[in-house]
Amino acid sequence: MNYESLKKIISGISDIMTENRDYLVSLDQQNGDGDLGISMASGYEAVKNYVNEAEERDLGKLLMKCGSVFNEAAPSSLGTITSFGFMGMAKALKGKEDASFEECIDALDAGLNKIMEKAKSKPGEKTILDSLHPAIEALKANKDKDKVEALKAAAEAAAQGSENTKNMRSVHGRAAYYAEKSIGTLDVGSVVGKLILEAIYKSY
Repeated sequence: MNYESLKKIISGISDIMTENRDYLVSLDQQNGDGDLGISMASGYEAVKNYVNEAEERDLGKLLMKCGSVFNEAAPSSLGTITSFGFMGMAKALKGKEDASFEECIDALDAGLNKIMEKAKSKPGEKTILDSLHPAIEALKANKDKDKVEALKAAAEAAAQGSENTKNMRSVHGRAAYYAEKSIGTLDVGSVVGKLILEAIYKSY
């Protein structure tokens, strides 16, 4: 990955969030406050605009700035969580203008761990982690295979992970107030994670 491929990936994520904005809003209205689709579309659009105009080529510095830009444009719990992910990836890629596929997987893993550390959450709690974690595990398991094949496996794992949240009970955020009523519904954060992996796969 380099600046150009990062720009393409961010643009793809922004486009898929905009395309699914109303769907995310409708999902969020079930157990949340209904604005998640708007905040995700706004956040990734702001990051896309920043990256498109950036002169910086250090991937770590680019991703660190992406985190602050996203957090400012999407002031919400998932916005903050997303910025943690950017921070974790930024630290892993600090000083690099080019990163190998394996280094990118390690960076995604670092982003995941930063989210878990800062948000004090883990897979199985009906959050975005339930799509991101299986996706990154799939990338690790397929890192020696063709890149597109590995990304397809990750996108499929994220989609299945999101689907699995229907069987989980919410324990974080506003959705936790619905307790047992949250069982049977998709976690909207996990859907965001699924869309991110889908966009990354489609960018290659």
